[in-house]
Amino acid sequence: MHLAIIGAGRMGSAFAWHLARAGHDVTVVARGERLERLKRDGGIETVGGVKAAVKTAPGLDPTVEWDGVLVMVLAHQVKPLLPVLSASKARSIVFLFNTVEALQPLRDAVGAGRVDFGFPTGFSMLLDGKLRASFAGPGQNVTVSSAAWAETFRAAKLPSVVEPDMQSFLRTHAAFVIPLMASGVVVHGRGAGITWAESKRYAQATRRGGAVVKKLGDRLVPSAIGVLLKLPLPLLTFLLFFMNKTKVQRELGSFGPGEVRELIDGMQALAPGEVPELLAIRP
Repeated sequence: MHLAIIGAGRMGSAFAWHLARAGHDVTVVARGERLERLKRDGGIETVGGVKAAVKTAPGLDPTVEWDGVLVMVLAHQVKPLLPVLSASKARSIVFLFNTVEALQPLRDAVGAGRVDFGFPTGFSMLLDGKLRASFAGPGQNVTVSSAAWAETFRAAKLPSVVEPDMQSFLRTHAAFVIPLMASGVVVHGRGAGITWAESKRYAQATRRGGAVVKKLGDRLVPSAIGVLLKLPLPLLTFLLFFMNKTKVQRELGSFGPGEVRELIDGMQALAPGEVPELLAIRP
């Protein structure tokens, strides 16, 4: 397939590497230092020294009949891309990013008949420009609304599941990861885990997030996260207390506060005045 990936951050790079290694013709749309690094290297290399050749471009060429365009940027970067995506001759456009906002405006902007949504629940980092990624752990897979894209990702060794109701999935996922991301920023900054009292605050924020998702009329999916969001407060506090002592949390916090701030602000916009527990943990 002739694919373009907009966004050469840690997740965009991971998808580009996997899809290129699977034999697809991949063009990565990047900018700044990352674009120059990809040009210089001629591709994406893992920390283990395995390289995948990709093409690069500073912007998406709307005249190209791409088989697929994967949009893998932060939420605030999506809106400026809509004019070029709307004008694009791409056969399929897949938005793969963290958001709690309504998805219908994106369908309307670029054409409902060629739009899908997904989320990559894996772990990826760029270390001195080199990729370290994992999609093999428990719950680490790509959730996507299209069965055809799920099959394409699986063939590229990106475990995938199909979820037609991606708006519910994205909001449920956000409710669970907001406290993890926010506490990860704290853990990374201090180089140590959070206290029991802090864990309780993050647990309260987790419960509030789940309640807001339900109040908005969305389902709690996947069911495993739905169960976690409804755990008794002491048990959820216990879980967060120990999760925030792990290396994974320190690494999660190294990504910075930008994305989690966007998610919390998005929740506040959806339910004004109803998310004080989330605002209290905003880094």
